[in-house]
Amino acid sequence: MVFPKMILFDYGHTLLHEPGFSTLRGEEALYRYITVNRNNLSPGEIHAFSSKLYEEARAARDMGFELSEWQLRKMLNEYLGIELSISMEEAERIFWEHTSYGDVMPQADIMLDYINAQGIRNAVISNISFSGKVLTERINRLLPNNRFEFVIASSDYGFRKPNPLLFELALRRAGLDASEVWFCGDNVVADIEGAAGAGIFPVWYEDLTLENPWTRKYKGLRPTCEHLHIHEWRELIEILERLKQ
Repeated sequence: MVFPKMILFDYGHTLLHEPGFSTLRGEEALYRYITVNRNNLSPGEIHAFSSKLYEEARAARDMGFELSEWQLRKMLNEYLGIELSISMEEAERIFWEHTSYGDVMPQADIMLDYINAQGIRNAVISNISFSGKVLTERINRLLPNNRFEFVIASSDYGFRKPNPLLFELALRRAGLDASEVWFCGDNVVADIEGAAGAGIFPVWYEDLTLENPWTRKYKGLRPTCEHLHIHEWRELIEILERLKQ
């Protein structure tokens, strides 16, 4: 390991998490903005269809491609005969905020303050259907002291980690070689193996204090690549301190 010039971070269960996640609550929040409901559907009925739609989209995600929230919402609205009084961007924002308001992962804010104080550049790469704009808004709201140079959301580009394209895009935007960069994330396949495949040194952040439903399918899986394995952000601070000396 060498002291990094830049550290890239995953979003979910790395920097922030989403307690009480409920897409039904998101649909209920959007319901009051419906101006046309041709089939007189209830929030529960809309939610049942949206759940089916998201499950259909899983096939694309499993192949490494991302469908955006806007695409899925457009299909839902037109298919069900629904019109809203608000823009797609505002609908996305309201839906996500009511699905889960979000919260900071333990010590993530302290860790970011530390790496900023050390002059280590940082940014975000996330596999997510929500747009980069609302993702950035959420990050700024919950981590107001962050200095992320950019936020890359898979929804804006159509590709998902572990595809090396998103990692290579981040390197190009940063103007750095892969050997100068670390990537921190919670997902063994998308984040750890993905970063290693792009030549970036991976840090597997495995928090054991909060339930992480997104990585259940990889339970028991261990990375086959060289990596750093930590369970708390203070461990990263301690390791960086040692590397400075």
